[in-house]
Amino acid sequence: MKVFTSISEWIQFRKTLVATIGFVPTMGGLHAGHFSLIKEAQKQNEMSVVSIYVNPTQFNNQSDLETYPMILEDDLAQLEKLNVDYVILPQYSEIYADHYTFKVIETEVSQSLEGAHRPGHFDGMLTIVLKLLNIVRPRHAYFGKKDFQQLALVQKMVEAFFLPVKIVGIDTIREDDGLAMSSRNKRLSKNAREKAVAFSQILRKSGSDLDLHKDLELAGFDVDYVQTKWNRRLGAVNLENVRLIDNVEL
Repeated sequence: MKVFTSISEWIQFRKTLVATIGFVPTMGGLHAGHFSLIKEAQKQNEMSVVSIYVNPTQFNNQSDLETYPMILEDDLAQLEKLNVDYVILPQYSEIYADHYTFKVIETEVSQSLEGAHRPGHFDGMLTIVLKLLNIVRPRHAYFGKKDFQQLALVQKMVEAFFLPVKIVGIDTIREDDGLAMSSRNKRLSKNAREKAVAFSQILRKSGSDLDLHKDLELAGFDVDYVQTKWNRRLGAVNLENVRLIDNVEL
């Protein structure tokens, strides 16, 4: 496994590669959900590339950025075990040499759900994904369906800008008790972790969005939204100041 901390070095190296690349962009804190994306990338392509970058422009809450759980040494060890070919660790000074004066703004899909509760989040997310796709130039890029709105936006951006990459959505990987895997789960106390399992269970119940919103509040969650869209029921909640999102197919 070769690790690049310089984007310019990677770009020069990329010119020597003729193999098809499967790309998985991450913010670290790797878990089985990320591993499922990586394994699919390896299965469908000749080489695999993973990026690790906690992107500050997509955090609307500074404390969320500061407490984001990621230990780089552990993540790199996991990627080596998975036989990843290349890892890119961008530095802010290089990937945002323009100081974020250029950004991608979407004006329809991004305005509801996560976008309504996290101002600027999707601007930062789409901007960094566009940069990474241009840097890596993969044949395929892999995103989890847990962040379903993000997946939809990335697919629409790729189509809108005629990018030569296929965006592949991979099913959500869950803990044995049904909680969607997330790096943020590590921040939950034991008591909150036991409560968190009710999130996906309630999203699967029959009833209106309003009914399930009330059920989540009764279960001890601070609820941002429950909404049915794209033939899915999507929700976002807070538990001990840890934000969790999930969705279930109807």
